[in-house]
Amino acid sequence: MTTPTPLNVLFLCTHNSARSILAEATLNHLGRGRFKAFSAGSSPRENQQPHPLALEVLQRAGMATEGLHSKSWDEFGQPDAPHMDLVITVCDNAAGETCPYWPGQPATAHWGYADPSEVKGTAEQQLEAFRETLLAIRRRLEFLVSLPPASVDRLALQNTARELAQR
Repeated sequence: MTTPTPLNVLFLCTHNSARSILAEATLNHLGRGRFKAFSAGSSPRENQQPHPLALEVLQRAGMATEGLHSKSWDEFGQPDAPHMDLVITVCDNAAGETCPYWPGQPATAHWGYADPSEVKGTAEQQLEAFRETLLAIRRRLEFLVSLPPASVDRLALQNTARELAQR
């Protein structure tokens, strides 16, 4: 019996250092082989790295962080890039930007989250902001991965992903 091809999901944010990294790691953790997550930024800074607190909350939650790195969304517009089935913006800045052309016209949705890296306060308050963002992302992704396979055709996937933005 052949294993079905996983659905490729790309999470976009401006710098690809916090929210999109959290979403990528979480979906790869929860996806059970049905989903393969990627993340990218519309304008990552030179030498951008994932935010250390993003990596810390992922590790504390028991999720793998190996291989996570910040990258430009241009990488996914290349001819040899994986085909995306769903593209989700996770920050309001990236949602308002003109996205590149995605081959195959994947389903799209916007799930806005406040930027946890902008929280000021104690180290514990900053860590808590990342933890809360991770939990909010995880709640939506748990709904997504629980969908029956018939519910993830292109149109149903787009409608469901957009409905999850309301949760």
